[in-house]
Amino acid sequence: MRVGLFGGSFNPAHEGHAHVAETALRRLDLDRVIWLVTPQNPLKSSRGLTPVADRAADAGRQARGPSMVVSDVETRLNARYTVDTVRLLKARYPGVRFVWIMGADSLAGFHKWRGWARIMRELPVAVIARPGATLSSRLAPAAQRFAAARRSSGDARGLPFRTPPAWLYLRAPLNAASSSALRRAAATGPVNPPTFRAKDGSGTS
Repeated sequence: MRVGLFGGSFNPAHEGHAHVAETALRRLDLDRVIWLVTPQNPLKSSRGLTPVADRAADAGRQARGPSMVVSDVETRLNARYTVDTVRLLKARYPGVRFVWIMGADSLAGFHKWRGWARIMRELPVAVIARPGATLSSRLAPAAQRFAAARRSSGDARGLPFRTPPAWLYLRAPLNAASSSALRRAAATGPVNPPTFRAKDGSGTS
């Protein structure tokens, strides 16, 4: 069984997340994509972070179809870091071909994750294009350090069977949605549309 692991805060989940997951599902020919809703991103402040159950519900609205599964397994396993989650899942399901999935914006800061190089050596990694992250992901320390392990996008279907380290970059139509933009919009509230006045004093909006 070929399973993609797609981790994140999903605070909130949005169409960009769904786009990354669906692209990986289709291009890598996966059986499942598991959305791992992290209890807390160690690299980000917990301020404004909604409860795991609420974020999982958000993710569930975006993770459409039977091949998409939303899980709070990191909370249940008490796994704070991705490298621990990966090791635990591989030990528990030795017959599964796991692939780590991330957007290109995550690759740019991947070297800041605890045990990031170990993650690259634990399972294959698929990086999906995201708006504004093309150059930063190409220059990312992780991309440079594991340049020799990069595979062609034409090998996408074979990636789950590659011995790590093995990773590839998949270009795809871009979706500009982002969690930070959605949080800003929620904080400022809806913008009232402008009101136009005709010469006779009547108004339309």
